[in-house]
Amino acid sequence: MIEVVASMARGPVLLAGELMECLITFTNPMSHLSTSASSEMLAWASAQIHCQFHASESRVALPAQGNKQDVQAESDTVLIPNRGERGQCVLDTPPKILFCDLRLDPGESKTYSYSEVVPIDGPPSFRGQSVKYVYKLTIGCQRVNSPIKLLRVPFRVLVLQGMPEPPFTQDEEVSPSNPFLEEEEASRRDARPLERALDMLMVTTSRRCPHMFNITNMRGKVAKFSIFKTVYRLGEDIVGTFNFSEGDIPCLQYSVSLQSEEEIQQQYQRRPGQAVSVTGHGRHLESCLHTASSHFSLPIPLNVTPGFSTDIVSLRWRLHFEFVTAREPMEPPTVLQNQSEVTVWTGAEHVDVDTFSWDLPIKVLPTNPALASYVSQFTGTNSINI
Repeated sequence: MIEVVASMARGPVLLAGELMECLITFTNPMSHLSTSASSEMLAWASAQIHCQFHASESRVALPAQGNKQDVQAESDTVLIPNRGERGQCVLDTPPKILFCDLRLDPGESKTYSYSEVVPIDGPPSFRGQSVKYVYKLTIGCQRVNSPIKLLRVPFRVLVLQGMPEPPFTQDEEVSPSNPFLEEEEASRRDARPLERALDMLMVTTSRRCPHMFNITNMRGKVAKFSIFKTVYRLGEDIVGTFNFSEGDIPCLQYSVSLQSEEEIQQQYQRRPGQAVSVTGHGRHLESCLHTASSHFSLPIPLNVTPGFSTDIVSLRWRLHFEFVTAREPMEPPTVLQNQSEVTVWTGAEHVDVDTFSWDLPIKVLPTNPALASYVSQFTGTNSINI
């Protein structure tokens, strides 16, 4: 028996275009003191990255794939990384040979390093209501005259899409200059794609551009809403404020929900005019009668997928507002200046109300993969015995 353990060096979350490094250790666990101990042989081992796509048949109409024969069914020496997986492989990297003819004595182990750049033209990891994109690192191993054994290590990929153009020239440094760094080291740091992408991401999401909206319905103005920006990264808090003192009609209650919209492209919709799938990721509810101002704070979870678009599906983000307003003016409670007794104000038992909603589109971008790794469902490590 040989134990194979694969462990990703930088965690289970990666940014597209980042170099993935994985250490793969092969061990013969038998002790050399055992009477039945003997050397173990492996013919070869290779590794590659692939992205598996799966779509809901009730929501997505994919074109027919035709008769596609499984090469591995005829030959056990051909590596097919997505063999046995649901859906179809939409992206894979060329396989890299780790070794050929490996011999391990009892108690001996050998470690090999696999590195590959995560393709930048692929979709992000996504588990939606209609489609799924799942990334895996697959290591194939084979003994002589034995079938191939596959070790899969799932991981998450974040893709930068929809970032606005930078307001500075390409020659200008993105990150603040550090006087304690030598010029050579600073230029070498800026040459790294991951660091430059993260610096650009930080600049884009840190720029404040206040937006103000007048919330109105058919009876008049309800409130003035202010939000500091509409571009966020994973893990940030969305903060907004309401000013009800400028309203013409009283607002009894409001709620704000963070929602994602998953829309199948028209040519792949199972039914014409198919509804968009909406998923909620947090909600703030507050009663605000006789309130002059109020605010809300909604965190963006680290484990959700930023906005993206492919040929089959697009994911957008929005804030969904719901307001409950009174049809008639409501007088606030009066408190006398010299009143010594405690008074209790009781609200009206019956109020005629109107309800309406409003959606505000926002952009959600990725964050540093190291931060997203803390809440990842993957460990970046897996093992098998062959």
